[in-house]
Amino acid sequence: MSVTETSDTITLTDTAITKVAELIAQEGQDDLALRVAVRPGGCSGFSYEMFFDSDVNDDDVELSFGTVKVLVDSTSSKLLSGASLDFKDGLQGAGFAINNPNAQRTCGCGQSFS
Repeated sequence: MSVTETSDTITLTDTAITKVAELIAQEGQDDLALRVAVRPGGCSGFSYEMFFDSDVNDDDVELSFGTVKVLVDSTSSKLLSGASLDFKDGLQGAGFAINNPNAQRTCGCGQSFS
């Protein structure tokens, strides 16, 4: 059974919601959700992982942002509490960025933290 939360786990900006919805539509599978996870590794201790997933685990936190569904495992949800996911498209490149208030230190690549 999945848990639905909205305030204590990661949130998505409107720009991120739009981009994730576009990417899911391109995949052509309506049952896909964006899985956001934190894994040990990276140059600062932990790294972010994001991919599309259709499997919901018993301990997943399930979030809804309009038509976009986001899954976060229970361990990662603690490390992502209060974080936000944004999508930026500019001269320096395009991509997703996580703003995580729990990160005490981040590396230059922006993909890992401690």
